[in-house]
Amino acid sequence: MSTVNESEESRSREGAWARPVDRLKVGGVPAGAMNLNVEGRQLTGPLKGFGQMWQKTYKVRVTGAALAPKEVIKTWKAQFPEFWPGGNYFYGSLTGIAPGDVAVLNLAAPAGMRLSTGVLVIYADDESFTFMTPQGHMFAGMITFSAYEEDGVTVAQIQVLIRASDPIYEMGCRLGVVHKAEDTFWHGTLQNLALHFGASGGVEQQNALVDPKMQWREAKNVWHNAAVRTALYTPVYLVRRVFGR
Repeated sequence: MSTVNESEESRSREGAWARPVDRLKVGGVPAGAMNLNVEGRQLTGPLKGFGQMWQKTYKVRVTGAALAPKEVIKTWKAQFPEFWPGGNYFYGSLTGIAPGDVAVLNLAAPAGMRLSTGVLVIYADDESFTFMTPQGHMFAGMITFSAYEEDGVTVAQIQVLIRASDPIYEMGCRLGVVHKAEDTFWHGTLQNLALHFGASGGVEQQNALVDPKMQWREAKNVWHNAAVRTALYTPVYLVRRVFGR
């Protein structure tokens, strides 16, 4: 019986992984969304980034809500964009998070600008789900969303393993601007998730510098920099919106 259960669990986990892809392909996105820097891009895990490698863990205790971790993940996957801080948009599948989904992201940037990038859902089951970033994203890395029980309380967690993609982003990280924006974003996401369940716990954060070295061979990633490409494309995007083209 144990062998049968282990076999079923193995098949289930195999189905939770996305199929390997050489380049990303975007499906339909809503009118008005800026679909840029995703189509045709390759994935970049943390080993392919330029800057220092960081592991950051953000978590919030969903106190006061009698919810099992799987219930939290079920809701999180189904309503994922609703928990993002205002001004940031996640254009993914209408049915929720699933392995192999490619999502376009329109993120708030300084001076009212947008940054267009994306993610691929590389793994998703009823306990966790993981994104990987494409070329040009601020970070080359993986982001894992999960929930677990601790002292009788369900804890929602986001863990990222990331490097700045290129020298421009790394400069922003060293100045504290990029990391601060990233931390604020995920704190806001977890606070919104907790509030959805009627909880109001504070977000805890732990940082670990995994690799302090820069990978100079990856400096060429600057060619795909989504922030630069979005800024150059924005005037064209605005004209098309005004004239309906």
